[in-house]
Amino acid sequence: MNDQNKPQNNQQNKPPATPISDSLRANGYWNPEWNSFTELDPVWTEKFLDMAMHPMAKGLIEPKVWEFIAIAVDASCTHMYGPGTRRHIRRALELGATKDEIAAVLQGVSVLGLHANSMGAPMLLEEVARHEAQKTSA
Repeated sequence: MNDQNKPQNNQQNKPPATPISDSLRANGYWNPEWNSFTELDPVWTEKFLDMAMHPMAKGLIEPKVWEFIAIAVDASCTHMYGPGTRRHIRRALELGATKDEIAAVLQGVSVLGLHANSMGAPMLLEEVARHEAQKTSA
């Protein structure tokens, strides 16, 4: 690790400032799975969270829409993070989202899993045909 990536501590060896992490903890948005990242490198974790929170912190996306995006990410087949999905559904409801809107987000993200079938099924058929052709010619 080069010097610019090391956590910057002052003379009293205090931990680096982590205002975003602290705020997320205080507001109940902290993911306990981030604890190990924070232990290893609190400065990197803070920079990551700053980047991830940028659109919301700057007001670039309406809070309800941000929660819809977070629901989609957490519920996606590549993430499947139940606690986050629940937390973001709860927050979306608090922000005025309807059950139908949230269901539409979940329905939209569900198509991610269908791509495995649309890609894999033709490959399966091709390989079965190839296998059968090899058996026939042998």
